[in-house]
Amino acid sequence: MAVGDSADELAVLRARVAALEAEKPAARPPHHRVRSFFSALLIVIGCILIPLGIVASWTASIVGDTDRYVQTVTPLASDPDVQAAVANRVTNVVMEHIDLPALLEGLAPEERPLAEKALGKLGGSLESALSSFVHDRTQDIVASPAFETIWTDANRAIHTSLDRALTGSDEGAVKIETDTVTIDLAPVIERVKARLVESGLDVAAKIPEIHTDFTVVKSDDIGKVKTAFSLLQAMGAWLPVIAVLLVVAGVLLAVKRRRTLVAAALGVAFAAIVLGVALTVFRTVYLNALPATVSPAAAGSVYDTLIRFLRTSVRVFATLGILIALAAWLSGPSRPAVLVRGLWHSGISATRSTADHAGMRLGPVGPFVRRYRTWITWILVAGAAAALVFWSYPTGAVVVGLALALLFALAIVAFLAEEPAEQPPTEKPTTPQPPQPPNPPQPPSPSTPTPQT
Repeated sequence: MAVGDSADELAVLRARVAALEAEKPAARPPHHRVRSFFSALLIVIGCILIPLGIVASWTASIVGDTDRYVQTVTPLASDPDVQAAVANRVTNVVMEHIDLPALLEGLAPEERPLAEKALGKLGGSLESALSSFVHDRTQDIVASPAFETIWTDANRAIHTSLDRALTGSDEGAVKIETDTVTIDLAPVIERVKARLVESGLDVAAKIPEIHTDFTVVKSDDIGKVKTAFSLLQAMGAWLPVIAVLLVVAGVLLAVKRRRTLVAAALGVAFAAIVLGVALTVFRTVYLNALPATVSPAAAGSVYDTLIRFLRTSVRVFATLGILIALAAWLSGPSRPAVLVRGLWHSGISATRSTADHAGMRLGPVGPFVRRYRTWITWILVAGAAAALVFWSYPTGAVVVGLALALLFALAIVAFLAEEPAEQPPTEKPTTPQPPQPPNPPQPPSPSTPTPQT
């Protein structure tokens, strides 16, 4: 190439660079700005509705579904703090109806030492010994399977009234006048009376029928939030669906969808985490507002049990948002994402190559999967999403399990769609040939002239 030609080309390149530097960056078209604005608006509204949707779904399941409510509160029957609170409450009520002087006056003097021994004399006053005796018998009752049955039946019986009380339609049998939801412990007291009589305390048979209450929920705001409970129950499962649809619409409306999907998914996860933090903060506020007569340990156990499925929903949305954001980021053009995808593809290619060299043959399966790989991938993604949507009360573990199952299925598709490794050419075995004798010297041909000396 001539020197002049090189100089001309260099001049042309410099002129182009100067022209590009002189150009002003093109302004974003107006319709892109409008799309970006409404995309961000829809995503923000959806993220704000996510916590409300989670609470609405929980309210509909707890208040509107008796079996779900009973399933929620059943573990409280075996909770040590709740059992201790119930035992203390029943013991105090029973002791109020036992006439201790009349109990001892009805015995002969020589029988009083035996009575003191039967009452479990602990070295203090006789009233203290009797209280300890009654408390031990009560503790035996509340720690038995019978108490779990009583607890479950009582909660099932009051659920309809609880529904009416919280939604404002009718207060029913649940005592809501003092902003307190309680359970009648009369069946427990009857069993304690029978156990005391069996233990030799016959005076317990004279105790009349007693109705006393155990506080399940107490708050000064229960009566004020009836309208909110009713509205949330009416929204039910629709509010979370609306929130998710708004987020999806915002992503589809965006100009840069992948980046917007990452931001929207992280926004959903953040909104769910904020709700989880709010539940923890409200727990402390709720326990500090309880009167001194309520056991803080038992109240904390009741609170944690009632909202345990709510916390599960928080974990589901947080986990799902993080996984979607991670998947969208890994599909992008960033260097770490490209590296991860390269490692994924290299691993599958190496596995397929090893299988091919080991003699694996797929026949028509490989070409079919290669041809319809995109459709198969979307079908698998849609199947995983449908499984999550139609799963009754999914947990964070369910979300992770479905994600791992989808990842495994995609790995199988990539394995089947991989081009088969080229087979090395096979060499035919050579059979050894027997040694040939040396050729004898041939006489010169007559037509060949003999050199003259």
